[in-house]
Formats: sequence, C-alpha cells, structure tokens
Amino acid sequence: MKIGILGGTFNPPHIGHLILAQEMLDRLHLDKVFFVPTNIPPHKNTQLIDVCHRLNMVRLCIKDNTRFSCLALEAKRGGVSYSIDTINALKRKFPGDDFYFLIGSDLVREFHTWRSYKEIKRLVHVVVAIRDRFPIKKRKGFLCINILQVDISSSLIRELIKKRFSITYLVQRGVERYIKKHRFYI
Repeated sequence: MKIGILGGTFNPPHIGHLILAQEMLDRLHLDKVFFVPTNIPPHKNTQLIDVCHRLNMVRLCIKDNTRFSCLALEAKRGGVSYSIDTINALKRKFPGDDFYFLIGSDLVREFHTWRSYKEIKRLVHVVVAIRDRFPIKKRKGFLCINILQVDISSSLIRELIKKRFSITYLVQRGVERYIKKHRFYI
C-alpha cells in the first residue's frame, strides 16, 4: 500500500488539513493517509491542549473518510515527538508499505534541523505541499507538489474563538461542537 503520513499539532484540526490530505490521496494515488497528532512538538512553542483532546478532534474531523485514519503513536510514546521515531514505528508495523511523509513548504527551510533528517529522507518519500506564502524552488530529495491554496490555520481558528467569532465552515461540525463543549481556546 501507499500511505501518506500527515503529522502536526492539530490544535485544532481544520478543513485545510482535510483538503491537504485529500489532495495528496488524489495526486499521489495513495491508499490511505495517517493523521498523527504530536504529543509535544520539538519546533513549536505553542500552548497546546492535551493530546487526548486533539486526538478526539482529529477522529471527529476525519470520521467521514474511510481512507483517513488517526494514529495515537506519538501520544502513547509520550515526551517530545520526533518524526523519525514515528516513521520507524510505522515501517516496523507495515514493513511492505510505501510511505509519503507530508510537510508544508514552510518547513523545508528548517528540515535539516530535524532529528535524523537524512534518515527520514532515506526511509520515506518527503512530499512538500507548496504554499504561496512559502514559495520554494524544487529541491533534491523532496517531491514538491503545488496544492490548492486555503489560507486557514489552527492559529487563525484559535484567534477567532478568542474574539468570539464563528468558526463554522472552518472546522468540521463535530470539531466545532467539541471545542464549544470543552470551552477550548477562549
């Protein structure tokens, strides 16, 4: 099988994540996309809600697409989440499968600072979703794909919630209800 890996904080997950995953399914002819919420991200200083809640929101977000799965690998492992650990765990669990590790073009410039970045490139296809705000030239060792531009981010959603603005249509309905129920991001 050909499997995409989409990691991130998903704080909260939104339709931009779904659009990216669907585009990668279609463009790369993937069989599945694994959404992998980080426990503690090594490169971000963002205030996160508990990973259990972020996992629940991702599950609500993807529940209507049978080709999307949410994996709790990093949450169960605990501590700081490093992509190489997740990739190695997936390679052990699915030894015959071909993995496509999805990142945004905003992350390419710092990719060389990631733990075991050369090994990541050796073990999986690193797919770069090119965003207009973060243009890059094609780079060796990366599969670059122009994607549909949707200017939605988790930080924008958190900001809207703080201002008491609607997030309807930016997140799945179940995610919106979950956020309201738990009074997140206010």
